[in-house]
Amino acid sequence: MAKADKAREPAPAPLATYRSKRTKGRTPEPIPAATPRRRRTVASPTFVIQEHHASAMHWDFRLERDGVLASWALPKGLPVTPEENHLAVHVEDHPLEYGKFEGTIPAGEYGGGTVTIWDHGTYDLEKWRENEVMVVLHGARSSGRYVLFPVNGNNWMIHRMDPAPAGFEPLPATLAPMLAVPGELPRQDGRWAYEFKWDGIRALVWSDGGRARALTRNGNDITAAFPELRQVGAAMGSHQVVLDGELVVFDEATRPSFSRLAKRIHLASPRDVDRAAKRDPASLIVFDLLHLDGRSTLRDTYDERRRQLEGLGAGGVAWALTPSFIDVEGVDVLTTAVEVGMEGVVAKRRSSTYRPGERCDEWVKVKALRTQEAVIGGWTEGKGSREATFGALLLGIPSASAKGKLTFIGKVGTGFSDASRASLLETLRPLVREASPFDEPLSRAVLGGPATWVRPVLVGEARFSSWTPDDHLRHPVWRGVRADKSAKEVTRES
Repeated sequence: MAKADKAREPAPAPLATYRSKRTKGRTPEPIPAATPRRRRTVASPTFVIQEHHASAMHWDFRLERDGVLASWALPKGLPVTPEENHLAVHVEDHPLEYGKFEGTIPAGEYGGGTVTIWDHGTYDLEKWRENEVMVVLHGARSSGRYVLFPVNGNNWMIHRMDPAPAGFEPLPATLAPMLAVPGELPRQDGRWAYEFKWDGIRALVWSDGGRARALTRNGNDITAAFPELRQVGAAMGSHQVVLDGELVVFDEATRPSFSRLAKRIHLASPRDVDRAAKRDPASLIVFDLLHLDGRSTLRDTYDERRRQLEGLGAGGVAWALTPSFIDVEGVDVLTTAVEVGMEGVVAKRRSSTYRPGERCDEWVKVKALRTQEAVIGGWTEGKGSREATFGALLLGIPSASAKGKLTFIGKVGTGFSDASRASLLETLRPLVREASPFDEPLSRAVLGGPATWVRPVLVGEARFSSWTPDDHLRHPVWRGVRADKSAKEVTRES
């Protein structure tokens, strides 16, 4: 009898779950009648994909079926190749009217965030079972055969059955940035573009499925240190891109501050990272594009890459596109760089392609500030208020005559706060060794007191006025650790 009663229970209204999660007047979403007009036979059923910037960015994939839109949330969007499956979370059916919805769901409401239509069209139905849905999409941005299948409860997977579109190139797993040579600014003859040289950390940024990650030029993943990159990923949306740029922190005068930026690299606690991001927010200054939506742009010229980069609409607090000057003299750009506190200028040949990991003269850098990267070889004993930390750092560059050794270029004892001295000493202590890493003995007169030696692996940067006759830094001031550089990359700046 109980089984018979259960069998006679009415099926829930098709949109009951949808309606229960929304209140009319508090959300702009369509809220039609509880029982929609069911159309069981549709010659060309529709589909829609909506980009949804909610608490977690995702794409809503909806297929017209029996008078409603069967719906899945795709955290990374549709897969482009059959080599990868994407998660598809099965959610409640939506009304057909939702297929045309665009707008902002208020914060605090279910699904709060901005919804835009990413693609729409029709589909051919090949199979619709409880555990398998197979369709062929005919949209403006998405087409091909896809299958959805459940794996665990509401978690399904979506798989592309067709080969990737012709000419498709997947995102590269790794890349190294192209590097500029130091030199004199070339005269403007119409073949050069001039960009500011930003005082930050070089980073390549991958964005896929609305999520961004950043690697330094030596391959260190610094994504966790810069939560601002979430905004870059959200702004990129469905684009698959690799961007080349500089992470920068600005001071109160809106000038790049490398010392403030350096403080953020070594923070380990997520709470400390979030606090630092609020206190000293970072911006990604973008100046090149290496990959865009299934196509490598490395073979394109500078002008072609720049045009595509501008088409992405960079802008906002978290990221911006660096200016490119092609109708002015480089010396005028350098003068402006000095006036606004930039590090210098990079001249780029407009016909140049992008050469990952190469340093070539198609990019020429000229610094407005005299700075020198250096390897820390040790420290001198601190006195007075510095007794608990150190007096000065001993700096060098890789020796040309003794492999694994450093050539001494001076010591730096200014430019540190008490906190940065303590933090840096904590970093250096595990590197202590007995033997000096320098290729020549350093006299007590040079050192000014007892010294502690360290393995020559940590790179920093100092500002200075000039080189002395014996090739030491004159009036050096510490700027910070260069976590994005390795010791073997350090050379003397011309």
